[in-house]
Amino acid sequence: MGIRALKEKVTALLREADCEKALSALAAFPPEKVLKPLISCLCSCDESVKWHAVTALGQVVSDMAGNDFESARIVMRRFMWSLNDESGGIGWGAPEAIGEICATHPQIAREYGHMLVSYMREDGFYLELPELQRGLMWAAGRLAQTNPQLLIQNKACLYLPPYLASEDYLVRAGAAYALGLLNCTEARQTLQTMVDDGRPLTLYINRRFHATTLGEIAAEALSRFD
Repeated sequence: MGIRALKEKVTALLREADCEKALSALAAFPPEKVLKPLISCLCSCDESVKWHAVTALGQVVSDMAGNDFESARIVMRRFMWSLNDESGGIGWGAPEAIGEICATHPQIAREYGHMLVSYMREDGFYLELPELQRGLMWAAGRLAQTNPQLLIQNKACLYLPPYLASEDYLVRAGAAYALGLLNCTEARQTLQTMVDDGRPLTLYINRRFHATTLGEIAAEALSRFD
């Protein structure tokens, strides 16, 4: 199958409403063959394609790591380079991919998970664009599902709360979700001011799209503290 045909095939699979079905079909391809098409799909305007690509990358890069860990390191460095100003790009989807891969593979998380906190820090590799911050907050929440202690050890509870004051309410939503999973009670007071915010949004959690509101996410985070 040619490169263009493969990309079209991968995109069609990711467009499936059932993420598990898409992942099963992608597993039939060698990981190194679908890697580039999946990365290109991170920029898709189709939410299903973009987010299913994020999930698939977690699976694919984990499979690569099982056979040749250095190949997985190369992929991770590629994502991090795309977020570097010197790369000349913007790195759309890179924070989400980093978070998903770290959440899927513990050894990769031990080597690269700390970078998610570094991207939050103004004295680190701070991501300025709100669109990238949305992905970063999602990535923090995703890793918090599988390895919260890693984020806590890297002081995520210190660097996440300021994002609750972001002008971008999707950034605030992602931060609230992650803070709840990390049990960062330092954010309790700010979260309490958000519970009446009824602005609707959709979060991609556990491979599904969930319609919710900013207030509901804040309330859920507070409930975890109790």
